[in-house]
Amino acid sequence: MEINEYLIKSFELMRTLENIDFFAGVTNLSRTEFHLLREVILESEKGKHIISSELARRLGITRSAVSQIVTKMEQRGIVNRVASPTDRKIAYICLSEQSMAVFEEQCKRANETMQRIVDIYGEDKIKTFFAEYDALRKVVDQVMKEREKEREAEHDGAGK
Repeated sequence: MEINEYLIKSFELMRTLENIDFFAGVTNLSRTEFHLLREVILESEKGKHIISSELARRLGITRSAVSQIVTKMEQRGIVNRVASPTDRKIAYICLSEQSMAVFEEQCKRANETMQRIVDIYGEDKIKTFFAEYDALRKVVDQVMKEREKEREAEHDGAGK
């Protein structure tokens, strides 16, 4: 296989994996809503609260998008905004009483989907795939760091 074919296959793989919807047929939460709720739950388990700007950073979306998502989830009773007792400009995104039930149902459905994939593909093949993926990811990370250092060196050399 030529280098360009490897690159094309890599892009196809990334797109395919990114588009897998483990929540297909489950209408409670979109993928982004699920990730947002997971982050709120993680902070809650630590005894902490989270604000929209931190959610935006973790999810890789804008604060405006987080605000719109939170508003929809709040209307459905999944999360609540709670004003900070010390700073009137801050609102924490907190769990509602039904948050965990919605989250656990979503996780159950996703796990059922993954179990079907494992049953069909085979547990040994899945384990091998992820082991190879981890090894490849380490190499990719190493090469990307090396490329970044090369770019920095080229930039520093050009500036002299």
